[in-house]
Amino acid sequence: MQDQYANDLERAQSLQNILIATATGNKEGGADYRYLRAYFVDFSAYNSLLPSFIRTNRELSQFWQFIKEKYGSYAERRAYIWQELTPLLDHLEGRNSRPLDTQTSSTLKAFDSDSVHSAWQRALERRTTDPEGAITSARTLLETVCKHILDNRKISYDANKVELHELYKLTASELNLSPSQHTEDVFKQILGGCSAIVSGLGTLRNRLGDAHGKGQNTAKPATRHAELAVNLAGAVSLFLVSTWQLRNKT
Repeated sequence: MQDQYANDLERAQSLQNILIATATGNKEGGADYRYLRAYFVDFSAYNSLLPSFIRTNRELSQFWQFIKEKYGSYAERRAYIWQELTPLLDHLEGRNSRPLDTQTSSTLKAFDSDSVHSAWQRALERRTTDPEGAITSARTLLETVCKHILDNRKISYDANKVELHELYKLTASELNLSPSQHTEDVFKQILGGCSAIVSGLGTLRNRLGDAHGKGQNTAKPATRHAELAVNLAGAVSLFLVSTWQLRNKT
């Protein structure tokens, strides 16, 4: 079918309208539903924001069987669909974005449009829906930025064994960002804080991220923990990349 939508927000709103129409007795719109479902399911940035019933019901007839058994009244069905699609619509309306997001996205995309920017996007996508995954992605972002800068500057490191804080130490030293390379106390304090943040994010990922198996009594991160980890990783990555760009101009 021909795409008639101006943007992804319109696509999501149309998908919601089709689901509500089906849930309240209208059996038309099957082709539009299949197109919109495939569009959002195939788009990795949106997949995790979709309700599970969209991922599991390929046809409107399947969704109809699901929704009529789950709720008996039209009002309950409408309320349920609105609630389940709120994360996707909020994301598309920018309600989950932060002032730092846009600047960081722009800078990291210019620095490297593939692996670095992809790591940042994964962290943003998971920030409100998958705290453990977001923490892991935040750590991956910092590691990727450091490795790209070191590769660009032809600084050797053991790619298989080096820890995040060691990667950051090498990167900071190369960019003249180590506390020991400065004499002003305020700079030493700020740069020391950056180093502590990186070490903390590495530890946080090991304990609360999704990279390792968990025991029965393992603590689980909340959304606010994931937001803090992603925002800190984004800020430090932005600082490193901006410094690297400045050094490359001189």
